[in-house]
Amino acid sequence: MSENKTQETKVDPRGFIDALEHPTRKADALTLLALYERITGYKAKMWGPTIIGFGRYHYVYDSGHEGDSLAAGFSPRKSSLSLYIMPGYQDYGDILARLGKHKIGKACLYVNKLADVDMDVLEELITRGLHDLDKTWPVHPE
Repeated sequence: MSENKTQETKVDPRGFIDALEHPTRKADALTLLALYERITGYKAKMWGPTIIGFGRYHYVYDSGHEGDSLAAGFSPRKSSLSLYIMPGYQDYGDILARLGKHKIGKACLYVNKLADVDMDVLEELITRGLHDLDKTWPVHPE
């Protein structure tokens, strides 16, 4: 079996955020760091060079492929903030309808800036995503 491309690293998430050049992206990343830490209760860890993750889970698919992944997290990318909530957003239409301006991918939510979304709704989405993930694959702090 092949290993996941995105692995946990030893890079300091706060140092990564401090090095961001875009002032809005940096401010939003600091806000998200505090939000995710409060919601999850987990310490931030870098996953790959640009993803800040919280908690982890081990998965095993019917195909036999297995691995570890972050339970929730975000990446302050140049074009937008990418927010990761596993197992995706396909069942969260009721929450997403109240969120504000966003785009979605398979397990990723794209937000231009936090001012575009309702932060209470975002908190609800992150909380529900973690709860739903934990029912399928238990979430752990490390």
